[in-house]
Amino acid sequence: MFESLHRRIRKKGLPPGTVTYVGRHQTAEVALDVIHVDEGGVRQSFPASADDCAVYVDAPGLTWINLDGLHDPACVTRLGELFQLHPLVLEDIVHTGQRPKLDELDDALFVVLKMLRYDEKERTIEDEQVSFVLRGNLLLTFQEKGGGDVFGEVRKRLLSGTGKLAKSGPDYLMYGLIDALVDNYFVVLERMGDDIEEVEEALLDAPTPGELETIHGLRREALFLRRFVWPLREVLARLEKGGSPFIQDATIPYLRDLYDHTIQVMDTVETFRDMLSGMLDLYLSNVSLKLNETMKVLTMISTIFIPLSFLASLYGMNFRYMPELETRYGYFVVLGVMACTVAGMVLFFRRKGWLSAQQDNAADTRPEAKG
Repeated sequence: MFESLHRRIRKKGLPPGTVTYVGRHQTAEVALDVIHVDEGGVRQSFPASADDCAVYVDAPGLTWINLDGLHDPACVTRLGELFQLHPLVLEDIVHTGQRPKLDELDDALFVVLKMLRYDEKERTIEDEQVSFVLRGNLLLTFQEKGGGDVFGEVRKRLLSGTGKLAKSGPDYLMYGLIDALVDNYFVVLERMGDDIEEVEEALLDAPTPGELETIHGLRREALFLRRFVWPLREVLARLEKGGSPFIQDATIPYLRDLYDHTIQVMDTVETFRDMLSGMLDLYLSNVSLKLNETMKVLTMISTIFIPLSFLASLYGMNFRYMPELETRYGYFVVLGVMACTVAGMVLFFRRKGWLSAQQDNAADTRPEAKG
């Protein structure tokens, strides 16, 4: 979050509509991918520059132009000039710190969402901004960086030319892409849930400070995920209500179903947050319990040795006329008295239930006690 604020400083003092890339440093070249559907069939091409996309301006049929990489503002600006995109839209596209949102302009529909990936090794969520511009028969998508996305199945279905994607308008295509993003949220949640279960089992076995650090990290990622899911719900709620000239009535039921999926994602995120908060309390309770058990053991040991120390110190005094000093078996008598004292105290502790409670607590921490 703080990194995003530092990157935003680059725009300080610039006029509105200035296309300045505000995002992570990228080294890969930007890449264009075009899929065009008309009466002649489905064709895919990979233009070398934005100028090569000029042939798709007002072209009949369905056109999907995807740009991977936003660190070349000149390319984004050129696409905006070709397809007459508003300067503020272009500014938001290259500013990758946007929250998910929907803007309905006079001639276009602009949507910003987040594509997520889960790093199982680091247990962190990586986000990438994806922008959608729906205008006429054209759908423009801008991805923050290259290296793969979650739209592979959508491309296959579109390139087959036989499914609903190829026969519907760009609004249904945008729905298919957003649906792929939301489906990937479930993948992220599933992997995150596996890590949460693993940490929970470790807490029940033998909690360590490493688990505490992991819990804090997972809580941070859950908050990070929630920050993107809440606005996504608002975006889909506006789309599924209908009334937009850019969304056909036939697409509304699909968007309504997608809205339900988003609610499921939100519920799962909230469940994870509650689980992680409970796991933090469980960790602190286990640490407190172990500390209490340790103090209990030390207290009983100290209590047992107090009378023994008294007897040893009593007969260690250097007085000449103390009783039993000249007794032949006095040493063994004192040891016997000490042994009887220990046995009596242990019996007293057992009758009070202190020793049995100690054993029960130790048994509860064993893996068999989890069932």
